[in-house]
This record gives sequence, structure tokens and C-alpha cells, in this order.
Amino acid sequence: MFDKILIANRGEIACRVAATARRLGIRTVAVHSDADAQAKHVLACDEAVHIGGAAPRDSYLRWERIIEAARRTGAQAIHPGYGFLSENEAFAAACAEAGLVFIGPPASAIAAMGSKSAAKVLMERAGVPLVPGYHGDRQDADFLLGEADRIGYPVLIKASAGGGGKGMRRVDRAEDFIEALASCKREAQASFGSDHVLVERYVTRPRHIEIQVFGDTHGNYVHLFERDCSVQRRHQKVLEEAPAPGMTEARRREMGEAAVAAARAVGYVGAGTVEFIAEQDGRFYFMEMNTRLQVEHPVTEAITGQDLVEWQLRVAAGERLPRLQDELRIEGHAIEARLCAENPEAQFLPATGRLRVFRTPEAAEFRVAPVRLDAGVREGDEITPYYDSMIAKLIVHGATREQALARLQAALAGTHVVGLHTNVAFLRRVVASRSFVQADLDTALIEREREALFDVPGLSLPCAVAGVAACVLAEEAALQDDDPWSRRDGWRLHGAARRRMELDVGGQRHVAYLAYQHDGSHLLQLGELQLPLQARALGGDRHDVRLGEQRWTLSVYRHGESFAVFGADGHLSLTWIDPIVHAGEGGHDAGRLTAPMPGKLIALHVQPGQRVAKGQALAVMEAMKMEHSIVAPADGVVQELLYGVGDQVDEGAELLRLQPAD
Repeated sequence: MFDKILIANRGEIACRVAATARRLGIRTVAVHSDADAQAKHVLACDEAVHIGGAAPRDSYLRWERIIEAARRTGAQAIHPGYGFLSENEAFAAACAEAGLVFIGPPASAIAAMGSKSAAKVLMERAGVPLVPGYHGDRQDADFLLGEADRIGYPVLIKASAGGGGKGMRRVDRAEDFIEALASCKREAQASFGSDHVLVERYVTRPRHIEIQVFGDTHGNYVHLFERDCSVQRRHQKVLEEAPAPGMTEARRREMGEAAVAAARAVGYVGAGTVEFIAEQDGRFYFMEMNTRLQVEHPVTEAITGQDLVEWQLRVAAGERLPRLQDELRIEGHAIEARLCAENPEAQFLPATGRLRVFRTPEAAEFRVAPVRLDAGVREGDEITPYYDSMIAKLIVHGATREQALARLQAALAGTHVVGLHTNVAFLRRVVASRSFVQADLDTALIEREREALFDVPGLSLPCAVAGVAACVLAEEAALQDDDPWSRRDGWRLHGAARRRMELDVGGQRHVAYLAYQHDGSHLLQLGELQLPLQARALGGDRHDVRLGEQRWTLSVYRHGESFAVFGADGHLSLTWIDPIVHAGEGGHDAGRLTAPMPGKLIALHVQPGQRVAKGQALAVMEAMKMEHSIVAPADGVVQELLYGVGDQVDEGAELLRLQPAD
């Protein structure tokens, strides 16, 4: 076994690898960028080496610096994690040339599976079923359009070197193909350095089922059963579970054997995942092989009781697989939810900002447990635009799917994040949706359940305002003493006092009044509603609140004028408007078009003086490796372009000015 390894990654996966290495007595070396100098993964390792600037191309993708760091610190092997260099055959080969063990498959296996087109040819020879499509080298637009017409719509354009949902577009009509192809190629080039694509028939109501495989240097291969990853948005996974609901033993055996055949075909070593698209009737087709550990590997660990990172380390050190196929069993059911910094109500735009609050339920970290939380961030950390939007993974395990689902619902309810948009509330709605509860799964589940998942009322306004009042009362109680002049509630000798609270909720103003009665009781008035309020601080940020006949346990987090109130029905953010502080503030110009997040401007589709129609694409921004179109909010004329292609822009920056049509 190794004495010391270098972890060529960051965030949650770097912490995950470090945890297993520590348990095995292996020393670890972290690498970090400028942005990650104080990151959690740096402190999780025994040593740390700075390798460059904040952007991945200046640090985590600079493999020559990583290899030099390994040499300098005496590391014997490099674990690439996932993303970044984990599927880079040149990096794997460079490690071998430098006398370092690459904790992953040989470069030849990465190369064989790195091109989706070449991999499908190889899989066809190995007898693995394929989706009908074009996987060849011709890339001119007219030819690919002809192939799409031949295959029949809908089709899926996919980056040949892609992954993670990037460089992927569904096309339903021939007239939309050329524009979608251009966008897909542009995103593929930016993400993977290659704009080569393939075109496949889009399987309707498909399930995304993948098989975890492992191989060693002694010729042994096993599969560790399947994961269902059908719940996706923008072709990126949201929830994963194991085993796949409805999977029969015969189908599991058939898919497992196909996955092992795929691994054998390329002389695979280490952890890999063979991904399949499955029809509702059980037919399945090879999609791709990810030659690395997957984000969702904890659900497989939960149902098998195996530490897959330990398996990686042992295999890379030349040992045999810890278990053979007949020694592996499925125990219970596990579900993983990806907690991401993004705004589901705005097409899942990535979000950035500081984690002012990051509170989670009681959970184990980086090991199998009924509730497990794998996070690469801490409260107070900054989420930057440079890296992936995932901030943590919440994994639950139960004897049955029903028990695991109940644990996930409770764990998500106990996850409170303040400071930036996240998908936590959205995840709560997904796991409570009819389709997910009943395991009616396919990759369009989110679209099918759109009415139940988007623009859904969460915490009620009266409940949230009562939470704000409870927080204020608790703060006043903590500040006062026996001297009546120290009281902050407007106390007076005779009669009641009233405190006016003007609150902004999502851009709408609401006025509430908190009345302090002479007998020490309180009344809360909100519009026509006026009810007695009772509040009791429970310690920390928790409050027992009764408003009229309703009672809640609420968590309230205050940061200056901002309040975030969390309860069983969700959460609501409110801002207390101080009329003196905000005096003189005016509205925004009607013609402004601003950046919805920090990122790079990669395309401009208009020129000054050009007439545009409502909904027309004006510009394209790239952030967190994804493209986002900026569209005209109304008919008008472009007055001025304020940035050029290639410029880095901040969130809220005005990109161009649009004169509304007369």
C-alpha cells in the first residue's frame, strides 16, 4: 500500500479521498488554487501545494504542476477524483512516465472510452447494445442534419468527448437542428477542447441506469450493481438511488454482464461506470463509460457496505479486488441528493456568494450511515464562479426505499442555507412529488412534474413574519435588564406600543405591526390579519412560535436587515426596510439588460441599431461550464453594447441597452 498520495482535485471529492486515506494510514497532499488557499480540502490533508490561479486552466488543469508537486512532496501516487484531469489520458500517461501511480484506469482505457463515437464502435464489437445513431467522424453541419433526418426526430446531439450534461442538446424539428448544433459544438469546445459531436435517436421516457464496475491488474472484474440516475435537469443528475426501482434479478444480471464485457474490452483497471439508457420495458442501450469514480458512488457504498475509494487504492497498489462477484450483496436502499448553488426558478442559473448559514442535520461524513453528508465547504466559505455548482451531497440509507425516502425528506427539511440561491427547497418538492414517491421514473420527470415543482408557495407570509417578530423579541430580551429604560420595545408607563415593520419579500413590500401590550403579551397585524403572538426562544436560532391557533417551530437567521425563516413547509427570505437607510432610492431603468450571474460573455447576436423581438436571443454567457442565453424582455431597438465577446462580467453588470419599441 502507498505511504503518501497526492489528491489532484478540490472540494468534496478531495475531502472524500483524504478521509479514506487517513483511515488507512496513508498521508495526503492537497493542491490548491489562489481561490482555494483556505478551502476545506486543504485542511483535510497533511500537506498542501499551491499550483496557480483561480481559473481551472491556471491550476487544477495544469498537470505538469501537479506532477511536480507530487515529486517534490514524495507522493507515490495521484488520485484524480472526478472532473478536471480524471479522464485525461495524457495526464495518466504523464504520471506513468514520471514514475507515479495514476489511481485510475490505464491511459489506453481512458482513450478508448474518451470518445463517445469510438467507444460505441468498440462496444458494438463487444456485443453491448447501442442506441441507433451516427457516431462517425464527418462533422459538417449539412451532413449531420441529413443523419438526424435519417434517424428521425427527436434526436440528441452530444459532445463526443463530453460528460456532465455539457455539450448536449435535444432537437425536435429539422429547422432547429443547425442552431442547436452550433451551440452544442461551441459549448463542447469550451468544456472539453473538442467540438466533435455524435447524433442519436432520443429515446422517449428513458431511464438513466448505470452499472458500477471494477477491475484489477490480475484480470478480475466485478460489477457492484446498478444506480438509477433518471432524475435530471439540463442532462445533469439531481437524485441518484440504488438499487434501481423495479429492477428484476434477470435484468440486473444482464446489465451487469454487459458492463463487465465493456470493461474487459478495454482492459479496464480500477473504478468505472458503464451508463445505459433504458426503455420503460427494460430494453437498454450503452450510452458511455465514465473512466473514474462517480459523484454518486456513495449510494453504491451504502447498499454494498464497501468503501470504493479504498478499493481504488488497493487495486492501484497492485492488490486483488477485495470481493469477487459472488461475495457481493445488496442491503437496503440508498438515495443521494446533490445540493447545488443554483436558482431552480431561473432555469437553474448557477449562484455565487458566501455561505452565511450552512446548517445540516446530524449526519456522518464520508462513510456509510443512515444519514451521510459529504461536503467540501463550511459555513462562511465563498462559492465562486470558477468551479462546479455542487456544494454538498446528502445520502440516506434505509432497509427499504420507503424508509430511505422518509429519511431524505427529513434530512432536506433540516438543511438550511442562507447567502445564495440553492436547490434545497426544489429537492424537497421533487422527493415529495407523486412520480418520485411512486418510482415512476424517467429523465423527463422534472418536466412532467413542473406544476408541482416550480413557482410553488412555500412558507406562508404570516408564518415568516411571525418568525421575524420572534427573532426581534428574542434579541430584545437578550439586551434588556431590570431597568425599564434599557428596554427596546417602546415600553411606556400606560398603554401599548406598536413597532412598524416594512418587509420586502421577493420585490413586494408588506407592512406589519408588532404591538406590545401592557400585560406583556403581543399582537401581530399583517393587512387585515391581527392575531395574538407568542414566541419562545429555544436556543440557537430556533423559536417556538404561536400565531393565533397556529404553532410552528421555526429557525430564523438574521444578517443585518435580512432574515431567512425556515419551517416545515419551506423557507422564506425577508428584508426589513429601514426608511431612513433607503430614502431616495429609485427604480431601475426600463431598458437595462444585466448579467444574471458572474461569467464570460461568449457570443453577441445583435448590433447597435438592430430591431429585436421579445424573446429573441441577444447574447450568450458562460458560467460554471454551462451556457445561458440572454433574451430580449420586450420588442425594441439595441442602443448600445457595453461589453464584448470574451469579457468577464460580474453579476448584475449591464450588458447592453435596449430602447423599448414605441
